[in-house]
Amino acid sequence: MTRPRLSIRSLRRLLALSSTLLLAACGEVWNDPYPAAESGQNILYTAFTDRPKHLDPVQSYSENEITFTAQIYEAPLQYHYLKRPFELVTATAEAMPLPRFFDASGRELPADAPAADIAESVYEIRIKPGIRYQPHPALARDEAGHYLYHEGGPGERRTLYDFERTGTRELEAADYLYQIKRLAHPGLHSPVFGLMSDYIVGLKEYGDTLKAAAKTLPPGQWLDLRKYDLAGVELVDRHTYRIRLKGKYPQFLYWLAMPFFAPVPWEADRFHAQPGMAERNLTLDWYPIGTGPYMLSQNDPNARMVLTRNPNFREETYPCEGEAGDREAGLLADCGKRLPLVEQIVFTREKEQIPYWNKFLQGYYDASGISSDSFDQAVQFGQTGEVNLSDDMKAQGIRLQTSVSTSTMYMGFNMLDPMVGGMSERGRKLRQAIGIALDQEEFISIFQNGRGLPAQSPLPPGIFGYRDGREGMNAYMYDWVDGEPRRKSIDTAKALLAEAGWPGGRDAKTGEPLVINLDTTGTGLGSKARIDWLTKQFDKLGVQLVVRSTDYNRFQDKIRKGAAQLFFWGWNADYPDPENFLFLLYGPQSKVKVQGENAANYESAEFDRLFERMKAMDNGPERQAILDRMLEVLRHDAPWVWGYHPKSYGLEHSWVFNRKPSTVANNTMKYTRIDPALRETKRAEWNRPVRWPLFAFAALLLALVWPAWRHWKRSEQARAVGAGT
Repeated sequence: MTRPRLSIRSLRRLLALSSTLLLAACGEVWNDPYPAAESGQNILYTAFTDRPKHLDPVQSYSENEITFTAQIYEAPLQYHYLKRPFELVTATAEAMPLPRFFDASGRELPADAPAADIAESVYEIRIKPGIRYQPHPALARDEAGHYLYHEGGPGERRTLYDFERTGTRELEAADYLYQIKRLAHPGLHSPVFGLMSDYIVGLKEYGDTLKAAAKTLPPGQWLDLRKYDLAGVELVDRHTYRIRLKGKYPQFLYWLAMPFFAPVPWEADRFHAQPGMAERNLTLDWYPIGTGPYMLSQNDPNARMVLTRNPNFREETYPCEGEAGDREAGLLADCGKRLPLVEQIVFTREKEQIPYWNKFLQGYYDASGISSDSFDQAVQFGQTGEVNLSDDMKAQGIRLQTSVSTSTMYMGFNMLDPMVGGMSERGRKLRQAIGIALDQEEFISIFQNGRGLPAQSPLPPGIFGYRDGREGMNAYMYDWVDGEPRRKSIDTAKALLAEAGWPGGRDAKTGEPLVINLDTTGTGLGSKARIDWLTKQFDKLGVQLVVRSTDYNRFQDKIRKGAAQLFFWGWNADYPDPENFLFLLYGPQSKVKVQGENAANYESAEFDRLFERMKAMDNGPERQAILDRMLEVLRHDAPWVWGYHPKSYGLEHSWVFNRKPSTVANNTMKYTRIDPALRETKRAEWNRPVRWPLFAFAALLLALVWPAWRHWKRSEQARAVGAGT
């Protein structure tokens, strides 16, 4: 008798598969991207788009980096989480340091002494005793007190977590001094060394000392900064240190709230300087060490980064006071609770906005911004222009927070470029023509969904010196019409271009077309559409725009070398003072000359002179008058196309608490609270599997298998009957 083609083994496999599918259909959530062990845990889930390049506080100066470093390192000061205007409070410092002023002869001056009389300011900072570092192998010692891992390199270890033992010790004032010295390290290229050299006594000379010392060492050998004294810093005792500054610089207190002035123990520097460490990314740039609420427990910047509660974090509690409306908003409900409020923060890299947005809607990210593509889905405008959440968002319990960022986005001209740069009338009028033609109102409407305020200068709202209305208008770009600024016509821009020697976008002498190069990374959602829009804006002038896209590192290199003509840039306030924006155009901060933050390489004798007066002044009418003149100089010279100040729109789920927008304070994740149980409930509700296709497939599978099984069964019975006869 011919046997059926479908063997009993195959039948059993098909039946097992059918059973498995049916059992799987009973599960609650199939698309959860996180390990099952994390279910219900007190974890904050968020995302990052650009991988951080520097996690060493001496080098890190980008928004995507400070997201991590600000949670790990602790400077002496920090910003009050809830109060506005922003208010400095203590972090590791026992009290707010008050400067003492001295004249050129060393005589102490009163606190209200004129800035011109002050030759030196002295800040004395006392650190709270008992603060301890996170566990780290650089601090591990044996029973005799000898460091376990300061010799011998990494061996077979590939990551920091492969070291068998860790250690800790108390934070000391000397650790803050060591980090200040690192600003001058010749191998670290701190972006604030040039600026700080203008203030910290002896820092510039200290940089020369370290350069000379480094040349005497064999390649790769550790440069021990403890061996070289820096005149401007002094260790008073184990928990106290002094910093001496040239002249008067009130903004220095803001710097004491930034990671540049956070402590770095010499042991970590020594540990990471061993041969073989850098080749395996065993560096402070990859593995930070701090006293903050979190420590980096996983670092895969291409996929996932994890911050875990520092078990040694000092006692700090949630604030009990804020500004008007905070109590009603629930922002004081956790008054007095010990920080941080979540145990872990998981960052997942999302290179595209659509998956990021979809995972937020599914509950897998706790908060999200709103991309242009998702704006209409999330937000709707009322009849009077008020911003509201869409009905779908409200139905999910999602909350919306809006604020104008203390940020500025701009397009910079390279002032060293012979065509678009320089201080001649030809270059100035060319820049002004381009500034008028690039319609920022249209750009904000198309690409920002209206989430921006056209810039009239580098200063955003909320910063002293910013003026609203007609007195704050850039009269080179706008006219005052019907009670509001209105961008000048394209005909005005064409006339300026002709006066610059480029009528109709062609050289008046040679007839050659005007071609301008825009350097950009060319990445990000909608980049092609934005480039197309820019090209059309230049077309209105008859000017040809050539977009040169490159990767981020190459782009940075072009800016450092002054090899760009026109470029996009932006700046978020490090601290709430006009100096923090206007130093971006201060001549001695030139990117090409000193690797400073003046990426446009703009230099004006009048502006620089006024800047030097303004930066040492307290806020008041005299300072405002100087700022008004400085902004007028900038508007006339037009080293930037004044772009816009972003409006921040943030969404958060109903299980997220204590989030208050801030573009100045960065160490804010310790205040966030999560309700994990509510999150699990909502995730299960929003991600219920659609089961009927599986049941249908299982039924179809059984329908196919059943005849074969019956045929096999009959065959077996027939064989049994035949065998018995």
